[in-house]
Amino acid sequence: MIKDQMEKIYQSMPPEKIPWNMDSPPKLLQSLCKTGKIRPCKALELGCGLGNYAIYLAQQGFHVTGVDIADSAIKRARKAVSQKGVSCRFICADVLGSMVEIQETFDFAFDWELLHHIYPAEREKYIKNVHRLLSPKGYYLSVCFSEMSLQFGGVGKYRTTPLNTILYFSSEQEMSTLFSSLFEIDELRTIDIEGKATRHKAIYALLKKR
Repeated sequence: MIKDQMEKIYQSMPPEKIPWNMDSPPKLLQSLCKTGKIRPCKALELGCGLGNYAIYLAQQGFHVTGVDIADSAIKRARKAVSQKGVSCRFICADVLGSMVEIQETFDFAFDWELLHHIYPAEREKYIKNVHRLLSPKGYYLSVCFSEMSLQFGGVGKYRTTPLNTILYFSSEQEMSTLFSSLFEIDELRTIDIEGKATRHKAIYALLKKR
């Protein structure tokens, strides 16, 4: 279902209309790079969309692989990277599947506002995939919508968006419980993020593979 929804969005909407498609990388991601907390390495972006953030990391010296479930998004990301003149690989794969398309590990993996598309019953499978794809002591960055956010009605764990996708809004405790079995928690907090239209609250987690 999610694959069909994403394909429809990427096939029918221009990039500037897609709510999560931001040209500039998030300030927090930039800060992790600029401060040296995350240094150039082999990096994996899960749910890369049109590849803007993966391309940014490639420009900073990272060797980046971007993954998305929508083939339409991957095709557009490949076109964008060829125009930018940087080296960046994009793969179409389901992050809840076996991920057989990737047979290597990475020093840094991240998903930026992807996890709220994954419901609680499927999240353990997802983070096991992330854990498997990370090198020993690799870092994992995850940012997802907080239940404290006022988006899409402002109440309820499940909320329907104007695009008719249904997202799950999490608590810090849920995220801590989800991550703690496989990762050391470096940081986990609720933050304000600048979106295309308004600011919103999200849960930011920086983790290290056990």
